This record gives sequence, C-alpha cells and structure tokens, in this order.
Amino acid sequence: MGGLIKRFRTRKNLTQKELSELLVMSESLLGAYECAERIPSALFLKDADQALDADGLLVDCIEMMEEETYSPKFLNWKRTEAEAAIISAYECMVIPGLLQTPEYARALYLSRVPAYDPEDLDRHVEARLARQVVLDRKPKPIVSYVVEQAVLERDLGGAAVLKEQLDHLLDLLRTHPNITVQVMPTQRAVHAGLHGPFHLLSTPEGRNLAYTEGQGGDTLISRPEEVNRMIELFGALRGQALTPWESVELIERIAARL
Repeated sequence: MGGLIKRFRTRKNLTQKELSELLVMSESLLGAYECAERIPSALFLKDADQALDADGLLVDCIEMMEEETYSPKFLNWKRTEAEAAIISAYECMVIPGLLQTPEYARALYLSRVPAYDPEDLDRHVEARLARQVVLDRKPKPIVSYVVEQAVLERDLGGAAVLKEQLDHLLDLLRTHPNITVQVMPTQRAVHAGLHGPFHLLSTPEGRNLAYTEGQGGDTLISRPEEVNRMIELFGALRGQALTPWESVELIERIAARL
C-alpha cells in the first residue's frame, strides 16, 4: 500500500512535503503511510486518490485497509453505517463514537487494558474519527442517542478533555438538526436500558440491524424479531429520558462547572 502511494506521488513529481501540504496533513504521517508503518485511513485514500489522479486505484484499497483495522463483525457494521438512513444508540459508558473529539477518543483508547502500542492507538483514533464523515453525508442520516448523565460527568482524560468534548457535543447539536441527544438522568433509578448499551441502524431500503459490544466481544444482530425488540427498547428509553431541549440545558450546566 505504501509503495503504491509513493509511486503515484512521484509520478506527479511531488515531494512528501508538497503532498502533505496539499492534503493538509503532517509530512511525518504521510511518510509513515509510505513506509507501511501506519495503515492509511479511508479519508486519506479518497483524498490522495483525487490529488494524485490515481483513477480510483487508491480508493479500491479502502476495503483491504479496513480489514486490517476492524474486527469482521464491526467492519460489516461500519460499512452499513456509512450508508445508513437512521443511526441510533443507547450509551451508558462513553460519549458515542460519532460525536467524540480526537482527544476524548485518544483518552478512551489509552484506558484500554492491556494497553495498545502507540502505533495501534493512533490507528484506532484515526479510524474512529474517519467514521464521523457520515454525519455530513448527503443525504444526512437521522442520528438519535440516549446517553446516561454519568457519561457526561466522567472526566475521561481529565476535566479539560471533557470540557472540550461537551462543548463539541453542544456545537454539533446546534449546527446539525439531524442529530438528537437525550440524557437519561441519574435519578431515573429504573429504565429500559439497565441491561447495557446497544446500537441500531436502518438502511435506506428499510433493513434494520443491531450491534452490541462488551468485555466478551461484539455481536451483530440481524434477525428481525430480535432487532425489532431492541427498536422498541430504544423507543422506551427515549420516552424515559429528558427531552432534547432539557438535555441540552443539562449538558450546558455540566460544561459550565468544568
């Protein structure tokens, strides 16, 4: 992969510095891609393909690169997510991945036991951030989350990282009418999500999928009766959580205390 990128770059008579400036990235990261020290992100391959007039050859490598980055089950989920009409989830541990800042995502991966190698950590952060392009895809998906209040108060990475994350979340809610976040208040002792987090997708064709992950691994759920049960569960959670407007006010109050 790295050799192919270098071949197209030299064919265009560009130095690493010139190409990195053209793609608005660091020269060291481009060098790591060309030396096969890092796995290129899908976003990089798309941008590089256009900048280097690669006629789709670099884009064609995206599937291979993704297979190196994601588990097989999550890879199927990620590919469906990129085209989904509706994206929903209940989160009780962390801010949803599509809404995370780079520093919050890094802090999350730094918390892993056993720890990632630095190269693997960077690769996972880049892969998570690359998925966020779906939020501005045309047509934009409808994105709905129910998030536990404790998630918004857990200073993962420290108070400064959390403050930046909450400000980013509020900015997304102001600028993206297709995104809704509802907070499940801590005082709601009993609600429909006590058995753990889950994710839902609906494709433009009307196919519904669910995905769960935990310490024991991940599960992609496609059986209609199981997915429909989780869709009903999410509907119950939305009814038990704060309204979107009440949720924004709570997030603002938590952010103001940091």
